[in-house]
Amino acid sequence: MIRSTQISIPTLVRVKEGALDRVGLYLSRDKRHNVAVLVSKSLQSQILDRVATSLKEHEVSIAAWIEVADNQIELAAQLLADLPGNLSALVGVGGGKALDMAKYVGFLSRLPYYSVPTSLSNDGICSPQSSLTIRGRRRSFPAAIPYGVIIDTAVCLNAPRILTLSGVGDLVAKFTAVRDWKLAFHETGEPVNDFAALLSDGSIHSYLNHPDFDLQGIRLLATSLLLNGMAMEICGSSRPASGSEHLISHALDTITAEPRLHGLQVGIATYLVSRLQGFNTDIIAALFDATGFWPTIAENPFSREDWKSAIRAAPTVKENFYTILSRNGAIQDAERFLDDDPRLVNCFRD
Repeated sequence: MIRSTQISIPTLVRVKEGALDRVGLYLSRDKRHNVAVLVSKSLQSQILDRVATSLKEHEVSIAAWIEVADNQIELAAQLLADLPGNLSALVGVGGGKALDMAKYVGFLSRLPYYSVPTSLSNDGICSPQSSLTIRGRRRSFPAAIPYGVIIDTAVCLNAPRILTLSGVGDLVAKFTAVRDWKLAFHETGEPVNDFAALLSDGSIHSYLNHPDFDLQGIRLLATSLLLNGMAMEICGSSRPASGSEHLISHALDTITAEPRLHGLQVGIATYLVSRLQGFNTDIIAALFDATGFWPTIAENPFSREDWKSAIRAAPTVKENFYTILSRNGAIQDAERFLDDDPRLVNCFRD
């Protein structure tokens, strides 16, 4: 018997200039007239005013307006308990923490969730997972794909450049993640969903055609990150988007006193892992040249010793998760690359 695969996909997707001013229109069309809005605490008042004005103009009532400064899972539980009754949707506006909290609370409450990112720092804008902290450690929790994704390309273009570079770092990780997935198939028999792998890999190449800081480049980056999230939904795991490069970043989060933006850590780890795998290194390096990723890292280099510790710890982050780091000698080779690779030298301090 052939078994069908059921997946969730966003019903509403808008990636365009001026989309922020149409949030109220999109919600009104969907008959969402009573909503709770979760916003990043540090978000510019101008952006918040535009969202509030749009909702008011289209007669969408704001039952709760909640500023999110932290992403602790305990806070998510409290937000769920405090939600007003008769809500028709949750709206997350801003950066990663606000979006992850809104996504998770929407999942727990079974309310439609609308994702309105104001920057493109990772692929969480449309993914079936939320990154939350529990007992001081960052972890991924199951969530639901957003009902709607509304991305204003002009707003994201004007976001701090380092946030966009973080998104670039998270995007290129799909190169190494998909190859790790296929290595796991050959070594352990772990099945690979070919369509999810193809979607994740193909999304990178669309951005490589125009990796510029303009509206077109932002649109391509946003679309690519969105499709990465969909690839995870299609196969029911993080495999098409997360491999050994993410294991290194997760380990680093627990080792270093001050973790950096997720995508910055993942981007450097992706280049390092590509050296181990022997694929896509020059493509990744050229993209980092074109976007200014390398000098941004060099301005505030990582601790080499923290990274070596993270590399050694990475294979223990996920049980029964085969990657290139599972191979004999890979850890030693990775540590050597930190010392010898000419592109990595400036990214680390002793």
